[in-house]
Amino acid sequence: MLQKKINKKRTKIASSHAMTMIEDKSPQRTSIAQLGEFGLIDHLTSNFTISQPSTVKGIGDDAAVLDFKDKKVVISTDLLIEGVHFDLAYMPLKHLGYKAVVVNISDICAMNAKATQITVSIAVSNRFPLEALDELFAGISLAANEYKVDVIGGDTTSSQKGLIISITAIGEADENEIVYRNGAKQTDLLVVSGDIGSAYMGLQVLEREKQVFQVNPNSQPDLDAYTYIIERQLKPEARKDVRTLLHALEIKPTSMIDISDGLSSEIMHLCKQSGVGCNLYEDKLPLDPQLINVCEEFNIDSTTVAINGGEDYELLFTIAIDDFDKIKGNPNFTIIGHMTKESEGIHLITRADTKIPLKARGWNAISE
Repeated sequence: MLQKKINKKRTKIASSHAMTMIEDKSPQRTSIAQLGEFGLIDHLTSNFTISQPSTVKGIGDDAAVLDFKDKKVVISTDLLIEGVHFDLAYMPLKHLGYKAVVVNISDICAMNAKATQITVSIAVSNRFPLEALDELFAGISLAANEYKVDVIGGDTTSSQKGLIISITAIGEADENEIVYRNGAKQTDLLVVSGDIGSAYMGLQVLEREKQVFQVNPNSQPDLDAYTYIIERQLKPEARKDVRTLLHALEIKPTSMIDISDGLSSEIMHLCKQSGVGCNLYEDKLPLDPQLINVCEEFNIDSTTVAINGGEDYELLFTIAIDDFDKIKGNPNFTIIGHMTKESEGIHLITRADTKIPLKARGWNAISE
C-alpha cells in the first residue's frame, strides 16, 4: 500500500523520538475476538505506568481517582474519526496514536496549564487485528512518556466502519496561572509560537502521493524535499515549553488558544470572546522556507496557507504592550499583530499596506 512506500522514504522523520514507520513485515493477524474486551484492555494497557503524584488510582477500577490538592483542574477532549480526521493510506498507526495524544495535550497547553493525565477510548472494526492496535498504542505510550502524562482509563468498543479514537486530557494549574480566550485588551500584542502553515502543505503532499499511487501502484515517492512539512502533519508536537518560556520572561498572556483550525479562525475566537478587533500583518507571519518552496510548487499563496491551514498546534496568544521589550527578538515567538477596538473589526494588513477583512474560513478555505 502507499503507506509502505512512503515509509521507506521517510523513516528519518521520527528518529528523534525513536519512532519507526510501521512496516507490515509479519503476516500474523491476531483477531481481537480471541481476547475479548477485558482481555484486550489488559493487553493494550499493560505497559502504562503511573508517574504523576496527582494520580491516586489509574486503570483497573470502575473509575480513576485523582487528587490535585489546591490546584485547579482543566479538562479537554477530542474525537478523531477515520476518513474525516485521518487517512490510514499514509498515516502510520504509531504516528496516529502519538498525534491523538498531542492534539489533546495542546488544548491543555493553550490554558497555560500542565497536562497530567489522559483517558483513551477507541472503536474498531474487525478489519483491525491485534497487531494493528499494538502499533496504535505504541504511539500513545510514546506520547504519554514524552509528555509525562498518565493513562488512567478509557473504553473499547466495536465499530461498523473504520477506527474512532477519543482522548480526554486532564491538566493542572494554579488559579492565577490559567489563561482564557476572553482576556485580550485593546492595544495588546498578538503573538504566535513557532511557524504556521506547514502542516497543511504536508497534507497536500501526502494527498498528491496517494493519488499518484492510485494511478500507478509501482510509483516510488521521493519525499526528501518535504520531510519537515510531512512531519508537521503526521507527527505534530504540543508546545508544552511555552508555559515555561513565558514564565521565565515574566509574561502572563492575556488570552491564549492553540492553532488547530487555522490562524484566522483562532483570531476570530479570541476577538469574539474578548470583545476586541485585530490587525494581523502579512509580512510578520512566520513561514518555514520549505513551506514557501512547496507553496510555489503547488502554485498556492503561502499567506492563504498560513492563515487558513490549521493543525499546526502552535500557541496563539496576546500580551500587554508593556511586555514588548521582554519578548522582542525571542526566537521562540513572533509578534504578528495587535488588538484594536471591536468597532474597528478584524483585518489583514497586506505587504502592500492594504487592509482586508479577515474571514474565519479555517481548514476548508484552501480546498474550496
